[in-house]
Amino acid sequence: MANSKDMMVENDLNLIHELHSSADHTALLYHLSYLYLAKFPKLQTTLRQCAAETQQLFVFSEVILMKCVDTSKQMVSWLLPELKLAVETNDTDLTELMLKEAKECIAEVVGKVKEIVDRYEKHAHGVGSCASDVIKEKAEAGNKTTEIETLEKVVNDLLMELRKTLEEIGRIETQIAQRHHFRLSKEASSRMLDLSLLLFVGVIKPFSRPFFNQRAELLDQWSILKSQQHNIQARLTDAQLNLTNMKAQNGLKNITHLSEVHKWLYQIQQSLIQHNVFWKSVQVILEAINDETFAKEHFIGESELKEIFLTNIDSAQEHWKAFGESCLKALNIYSLQDKDAYKFLDRSSSFLPDTIDEEINILDPRVPLHPRVYNL
Repeated sequence: MANSKDMMVENDLNLIHELHSSADHTALLYHLSYLYLAKFPKLQTTLRQCAAETQQLFVFSEVILMKCVDTSKQMVSWLLPELKLAVETNDTDLTELMLKEAKECIAEVVGKVKEIVDRYEKHAHGVGSCASDVIKEKAEAGNKTTEIETLEKVVNDLLMELRKTLEEIGRIETQIAQRHHFRLSKEASSRMLDLSLLLFVGVIKPFSRPFFNQRAELLDQWSILKSQQHNIQARLTDAQLNLTNMKAQNGLKNITHLSEVHKWLYQIQQSLIQHNVFWKSVQVILEAINDETFAKEHFIGESELKEIFLTNIDSAQEHWKAFGESCLKALNIYSLQDKDAYKFLDRSSSFLPDTIDEEINILDPRVPLHPRVYNL
């Protein structure tokens, strides 16, 4: 029995080696995700809440682990020795008092551990929900990308229509210029002829009516085409402005960012699940040691059998000592993390766009290409 519990304490709490750097890494993933969601304020707000809860959980974890260490010390250095002495001296009142205090002390820390187990479990679901929201936003952004492609086609069609209209306007203006040049040339070359006609015939031959009708038709066509040009340019300007705004808000780069954020949130969720596994192990160990501590309690009143209880107390004392030492090592998970790791949450999101690219370039190399994924 003793060897089994020794192995349980050693093996289960060795999870701390898996979690040693996960706290800082989780903060880094939150930081990157926060930057990548700069264009998605609703998601960024949800992520901020998740990050804040994770930070609080890690702080609370450190407090609870210290509580476990203190409980272990109390059990090893005071409560169990006093209980053992009371039983050895047949001091019934002191025995009952020490049993009560020991049970209350253990019950308090067991309650705290259960609380943190529940919080980790609930929070892991919350992060998973945030990841689902990112997927929904990505789908919507994908639909908006289709809208962007449609709008790009509209812009291209308008540009082609404008080019054709300008070419037609150029052709009409060329014809008008040619007719104007023809008229001037005609006037210059026929002045002498007109003078001769005036002298010999008494009349001046005017330009034919078809010439003026053709010129009027060309001017009408030119006027219609210029009106079309202004209309097309107005529509094109609106379409280009809408396209620019849509690309800025829902560009392909932002969709890629959403994919990255979803991946990182999954890693964060896996990390939280692993932390929860650790705390469930702590809970199981605590309950097992608690059961062992008071397993032979009914032998206390039996003078011939109380030695069994005293031997059991010695074994439990060793397990409380091992438990406390393991919890003290586990404190490194939380106490050694960067105290400024979540400082990015203190900044206004409106400040981010000015420095986002620079910060991402600084942070990105710190993210491993193939982070470890924990499966239950």
